[in-house]
Amino acid sequence: MSETAVDEASKSERAYAWVRERISRHEFGPGYRLVLGPIAEALGMSVVPVREAIRRLEAEGLVTFERNVGARVAVVDEGEYVFTMQTLGLVEGAATALSAPLLTASDLDRALAVNGRMQSLLEHFDPHAFTTLNQQFHAVLFEPCPNPHILDLVHRGWTRLAGLRDSTFAIVPDRAQHSVQEHADIVDLIRTGADPLDVELAARNHRWRTLDAFLDARHRTGVSL
Repeated sequence: MSETAVDEASKSERAYAWVRERISRHEFGPGYRLVLGPIAEALGMSVVPVREAIRRLEAEGLVTFERNVGARVAVVDEGEYVFTMQTLGLVEGAATALSAPLLTASDLDRALAVNGRMQSLLEHFDPHAFTTLNQQFHAVLFEPCPNPHILDLVHRGWTRLAGLRDSTFAIVPDRAQHSVQEHADIVDLIRTGADPLDVELAARNHRWRTLDAFLDARHRTGVSL
């Protein structure tokens, strides 16, 4: 690869990270038009690497392209949220089980410390702060996963989830208390050397229970994504 090609690839990666972060923070919300020129100007680069970054985000489902309109942040529907949560439950469960033998006592203590901070938020609930800590907790448990392909799918799932919702816990705050307890149970399984399948199922079902709680609230109250 030539030096020019390497430089373009580096710029494309930077543009990708820049746009994806703003989608995750909902600075670029659903339907937001992604105009190449202003983005390139903000990043101090040509539109070529920005175009490549947008194509990558389109492949991940975070961006859609409409003829005569251009690229926009994907508009969310309930089906996309369901599919993302179902998939994330599967791959995060597998990643957590594969990580379990590699997690140290210090790692598990760190996860419980994050969970303790989540517990402290329950009395005066802040769904956005709770969601941030929730991701930090799970990252401690899945990041050591030795399978890079599974880990990449987990990262894609979390990114997609951030693009879909700011915080599920804002809609189902009652789920937060159960989530904290389930976190402690997962850590306990890992610490006591439970069968990897038990760890995987605990992590998977934890994710799916959040999905079930959301769908229940959605269908009872008619609240939208």
